[in-house]
Amino acid sequence: MEVRAFLDAPCAPEALRPWIDDLIRYPDWLDIVPHAVVAPTYPADAGPAWSVDLRGRLGPFARAKRLRMVRTEHDAHHARFERAEHDGRQHAAWVLDAQITEQDGGSRLTMTLHYGGRLWIPALDRLLAEEIERSRPRLLERLEP
Repeated sequence: MEVRAFLDAPCAPEALRPWIDDLIRYPDWLDIVPHAVVAPTYPADAGPAWSVDLRGRLGPFARAKRLRMVRTEHDAHHARFERAEHDGRQHAAWVLDAQITEQDGGSRLTMTLHYGGRLWIPALDRLLAEEIERSRPRLLERLEP
């Protein structure tokens, strides 16, 4: 399952970058990430690590998941985070990819969330897309000078 969302912002890419580089900042603007803290890193990690809570609600049902995410790619306009647990068990893949591109009058943020597990239902695709849509105004508010 993969969900992709876009945000056009009237700012330079450099203004968006701090909001995508560090998962600690995601709870400030993205409801599906209510909590994130720095996690210890391991020698096999490609970059810094975070413990991230994901939460979604569909009617009366709520689902929450705690993941250990590692930043695996990083440059001035791109950050990619992948699930990297160190508990000896097999886990479904989670990948969050954030790409910033410059465009006339500002920037475009493309967020892609990939889930490789079997416990996904089609309604959750819609839920996740709606949660990301609701996050747009909050992120734009934080970009204002």
